[in-house]
Amino acid sequence: MIYHEQLGATTFARSKALLAAIKKGEIRFGGNRKLKIYGTLQCSSGKRMKTVNRVFFVSEDEALSMGYRACKRCMKK
Repeated sequence: MIYHEQLGATTFARSKALLAAIKKGEIRFGGNRKLKIYGTLQCSSGKRMKTVNRVFFVSEDEALSMGYRACKRCMKK
């Protein structure tokens, strides 16, 4: 799990590091650490959350093992 603040000290640095990690495939899912919900990076619900609550995952298995549940909007099964 990668916390948003671990990506850099400034907003610009975090944005660059996040984009690089997504391109490398190091981040595939995002989550809300307070609500314990994860979903795709394109989810409209995830885009609205506060940046301090954001966490990132490499896989669904990682999110599930950390106690997160799937988003009902973008992860319908």
